Amino acid sequence: MTGPVRIGLVGAGRLAEVGYLPAAVATRGVVLAAVAEPDPVRRDRVAALSGGVPAFVSAHALLDGADVDALVLATPAAAHLHDARAAAAARVPVLVEKPPAPDRAGAAALAALEPAPYVAFNRRFGPAIAALRAATPAGAEVAVTAEISYRRGGWGAHAVTDDALLDLGPHLVDLARWITGADVTGVRRASVAAQRATFDLELGAARARIRCATDGLHHERVEVRHRDGTLVGRHRVGGPANAVLGRLRSGPHPLVASLTAELEAFARTVRGDPDPVLGRAADGVAVMAVLDEVRVFSHLAADTVPGV
Repeated sequence: MTGPVRIGLVGAGRLAEVGYLPAAVATRGVVLAAVAEPDPVRRDRVAALSGGVPAFVSAHALLDGADVDALVLATPAAAHLHDARAAAAARVPVLVEKPPAPDRAGAAALAALEPAPYVAFNRRFGPAIAALRAATPAGAEVAVTAEISYRRGGWGAHAVTDDALLDLGPHLVDLARWITGADVTGVRRASVAAQRATFDLELGAARARIRCATDGLHHERVEVRHRDGTLVGRHRVGGPANAVLGRLRSGPHPLVASLTAELEAFARTVRGDPDPVLGRAADGVAVMAVLDEVRVFSHLAADTVPGV
């Protein structure tokens, strides 16, 4: 491949509009070649914002009617497997937004495709997260705290109605695995509700405390400490002050930087130079297996409490 990687974007929701469209413009070696979306209003809007690229009603129609080298699936999780199967049949590489599927079974079905899709764990590409990972010895006895909260209504999601665990849990579980370099070996405790989820994980010698919320101000914190409490490193964004500044600030959404880095990694991989940071289908399976276990653990814990 000598020219730019031609991307087809499937899904014209909020993430596509404020994230992937400006990221595609900023990404070196990539051009947005087509979009697909069943909602005609959203489809026409995103196509216009992208400069009038061809627009289709579905991923299948896009694959039949446009010349693309790869697809990005920015659609609800339940639609991913159907569209990824069509792309695999056409031998077109796919980057699937998180969550890759509603559960482990769906993620495993994605991973069984040939070629298997990649998973958009874009927070891996933030410089602060890269620094945390570099500062954390693999296999070390560390404690990780990973939190994300935001107000769902303020984001303006077009179609996604996932609960907090499915919405934010994939990012945080992946960050715990990515930073420690370890797989999850156990769930210690868990509480899951529609707008909040909290759970603790064992990752070999490491531990992680995960907190998700879709009913609060935007706040993200990832912190790593040694077992004696000394700080390895911390990444923090959001909070009340930044919420005010964000309403006054113009320019691209903060997500665009990590999505741009991720699209560049995806483009390199499509060209035959696999990027080690890009999420794999196996990572998606591992993450969704953890979320399934968290749900089971939460239900079992609730069943043991009198009156619950």
